[in-house]
Amino acid sequence: MIPDRASGASPAAAPDLYDLRGLSCPLPVLKTRRRLAGMAAGARLWVETTDPLAALDIPAFCNEDGHRLVETLAVDGGNRFLIEKGWAPREFTP
Repeated sequence: MIPDRASGASPAAAPDLYDLRGLSCPLPVLKTRRRLAGMAAGARLWVETTDPLAALDIPAFCNEDGHRLVETLAVDGGNRFLIEKGWAPREFTP
């Protein structure tokens, strides 16, 4: 296992890669939200997209839903985002 860069500890499991290549807005965000809903708080997920708008939508989604965008990588034809699921959903205030 690769040690966690921040703490030096080994993670429990390597994050899964959720392949959303070929999907257009709003599907990458909607599918990512659904996938994270079934995961434990603190778990991490790589999301790979080819939708150019995902570079704006995924960070905004993480901010709005209380998740942490750990890393963003440019990959061939798109982006890969490492998301850590938040501990509690943010409250909506109009």
